[in-house]
Amino acid sequence: MNMKDYPTKMNADQVRKFRDDVMDIVSQIPRGRVCTYGIIAALAGWPSHSRMVGRTLRYTPGAERLPCHRVVNKVGRTAPGWLSHRPLLESEGVRFMPNGHVDMRHYLWEPVLSL
Repeated sequence: MNMKDYPTKMNADQVRKFRDDVMDIVSQIPRGRVCTYGIIAALAGWPSHSRMVGRTLRYTPGAERLPCHRVVNKVGRTAPGWLSHRPLLESEGVRFMPNGHVDMRHYLWEPVLSL
């Protein structure tokens, strides 16, 4: 199955389910590990909606209680403008490479999907 096999627009029920799934997935990211917006979107069933993961985490009431700091982009870059993002990860033992990105080979959390 490729990206073209997935729908690109969501109806209101799908948006609510996506939001709930994103919140559930982020709540499971283990301490000292990171996950990407794209992996979370794929786990939620919408692999082309990685940007919507970020918006969901930013604008959903209650998301501030989740370990949102454990979500980075696909190359391990932290969110621009979020000054506490890196210190929060470092406090959990996550190390950064000289370019300022998380070492994804070491800290990426990729949950096993049960089919």
